[in-house]
Amino acid sequence: MRDYGNGGAGAGSVFLAFLTGAAIGGMVALLLAPRSGEDTRRRLFELGEDAKDKLGRVPVAVREAEKAAVSAFNDTMKKA
Repeated sequence: MRDYGNGGAGAGSVFLAFLTGAAIGGMVALLLAPRSGEDTRRRLFELGEDAKDKLGRVPVAVREAEKAAVSAFNDTMKKA
C-alpha cells in the first residue's frame, strides 16, 4: 500500500481543516477591515447565516456521494 505522507489524516479531516481555516481567515479579514462596528456585525451575521445554510447541505451531499461511490464500486465488481 502506498504512503501518501498525510500522517494518517483522512480526506474528511483534511477537508474539515480546510473549511475551518477558511472560516477563521474570513473572520479575521472582516474584523481587520476598515468598517464601522455596525457594518462588521451585520456582515458577520450574514456570513453566519450563509454558513448555516451551506453546512445544512453537507450531510445530503455526503450521502449522495456515498451512494454514487457504492454504486460505482458495485458496477466495477460486477465487471471484474
